Amino acid sequence: MCGIVGIIGHNKRVPADVLERATQSLAHRGPDDSGTVIFRDCGSDDVEIGFGNRRLAILDLSPLGHQPTNDPASGNWIVYNGEIYNFREVRAKLERAGVHFKGHSDTEVILRSYGQWGEKCVQEFRGMFAFAIWDARQHRLFVARDPMGIKPLYYHQSGGYLIFSSEVRTLLGTGLVPRRLDSAGLLDYLTFGSLCDPNALIEDLSSLPPGCYLTWEKGLATVEQYWDLTDSKAGESNDHALQATPENRKRLEDEVTEMLDQSVRMQLVSDVPVGVFLSGGIDSSSLVGILTRSGVQPSTFSIVFRESDYSEAEFSRTVATHFRTDHHEITVSQADFFDAIDPALHAMDLPTLDGINTYFVSERTRAAGVKVALSGLGGDEMFGGYASFRTVPRMERIANIWNRMPVLFRSPGAKIFAAVAPSSDENRKLSTLGWNGGGAVHPYFLSRMLFTPEQTTQLLPHTRNGTFSRMSESLRQRLMNSESLDPINRVSYLEARCYMLNTLLRDSDFMSMAHGLEVRVPLIDHQLARRVLALPGSWKLCARIPKPLLVKALRGQLPENIVHRPKRGFTLPFEHWLRDALRPRVEASLKNISEGPLGPFISEFAARDVWQDFIDGRTSWSRPWSLYVLQSWCERHMSS
Repeated sequence: MCGIVGIIGHNKRVPADVLERATQSLAHRGPDDSGTVIFRDCGSDDVEIGFGNRRLAILDLSPLGHQPTNDPASGNWIVYNGEIYNFREVRAKLERAGVHFKGHSDTEVILRSYGQWGEKCVQEFRGMFAFAIWDARQHRLFVARDPMGIKPLYYHQSGGYLIFSSEVRTLLGTGLVPRRLDSAGLLDYLTFGSLCDPNALIEDLSSLPPGCYLTWEKGLATVEQYWDLTDSKAGESNDHALQATPENRKRLEDEVTEMLDQSVRMQLVSDVPVGVFLSGGIDSSSLVGILTRSGVQPSTFSIVFRESDYSEAEFSRTVATHFRTDHHEITVSQADFFDAIDPALHAMDLPTLDGINTYFVSERTRAAGVKVALSGLGGDEMFGGYASFRTVPRMERIANIWNRMPVLFRSPGAKIFAAVAPSSDENRKLSTLGWNGGGAVHPYFLSRMLFTPEQTTQLLPHTRNGTFSRMSESLRQRLMNSESLDPINRVSYLEARCYMLNTLLRDSDFMSMAHGLEVRVPLIDHQLARRVLALPGSWKLCARIPKPLLVKALRGQLPENIVHRPKRGFTLPFEHWLRDALRPRVEASLKNISEGPLGPFISEFAARDVWQDFIDGRTSWSRPWSLYVLQSWCERHMSS
């Protein structure tokens, strides 16, 4: 696990001081080692390449794990961030083909795999990764990101340079990226509380999408997709399963169980101890159960609040006792979390509505001596744990009714619905479906919206209509990819490719790596995820049991009070904090938003209205807090 950076100059020199400074800016991601290299391409074009790496040593702790790494036989260079969990199997396959190795790292396995199979090497890997290889024979750059988007990779091209890095802040710090806010990115953030991949809030700076690779040759960069959660095989599996006999259903469910066990065991590969984040929910408890039945006694780590209103200690202790884990409780108070707000804001690579809790849990876990931790992230998306799996299909049915209504009657119908329906967030969003012409805004996106389209228009009064189209292009593509799925699996796909990708995975990466902690997510191994998505959605919901497919896979191992406990997120008392200790700074920030970098974009009057609506109890804390986070990030990173 590392932080990486690269600068490719086309008829340009790579500034050594810039490369070194950019590499050191990633020191928090890799405190164990550092390396940079600058070399010239021997091809016809005048190309210079600079790679930098900060290393968190997890596999092959010897100096042979140092990066950037060169293959003398081919002349290829690599810089890499991540873990390939099946690297030993891939290595054995290469050795049978006559490939020789010097060390024992997965970095060398990737480099040799590319030398053997070229671009197709990515099809061999199971893990989380973002890597770049300079192909000395083809005189081109090859950059790839893992199928689920667990590890980040951002890039920018202008002025004869292509630059890439694990973090946006590193790219801004090079001075090679103009510090100009992107209107489409701002709209993303206000709509969902995070940036929608590939937007990255800065003009002409993009995220490499998950399951994609970028090639750069003679100054031209091209992005191609090599994998997605859905494909023809997934669709065929879904059709077959829908007609499955009870015997076939059991066989398919057993297959999921086997793949779950394999994914969890595989992600234990490490030359340092591996812990488990244990909240006492179904997802993290399942990880512990799978490890235990595999003969592993895991070390588990739980955050325990001193204040009983927020503590989940009862559940995590139940699981730890039941499975006899080596359990560690990290006792904290609300005041401890409050004190972590400022450093957590500083750690944000991109603004996000969430992430404070991830920052704090990662900080305390790393301080307890853990370098690698397994997380249950992704269980809700893959196994139907959110309320959206029930509400969105219902909203889709209502959207179809709006669509069948004559256009002239939709707005009056929405007014009548808003007037007579019980007051609730879901009903307000259903009314919005009518105002927007039924299918104009898909119910899933409505369910995840922070500010409605009308509110974002007020906050961004100078935004051009084209910006709204740019923002929605990636969302439309995700909808198109999910059209062949049944309603429940469509929600699963969209949750995985939107909320999980843009919020949970991104937050988990930069908040954990702020402390040099590697977080692994076995429940979204890409082969497992595709298999689960190929099963009928009806198998994933049950009135009696939450996440029935996952619970069945544990074969009765989980305690009953864990399976049937009320679903509860890891919440912090922001409502109270914003009305009390945080009020002066947030209020002042929103009332003076026009004086900062957001001044040309955000309406000061609309921002003040958001704050007043919160004070008067007409809106939740999340809306003013999201504006404050955005303002804080821009003040920190948008000035030279």
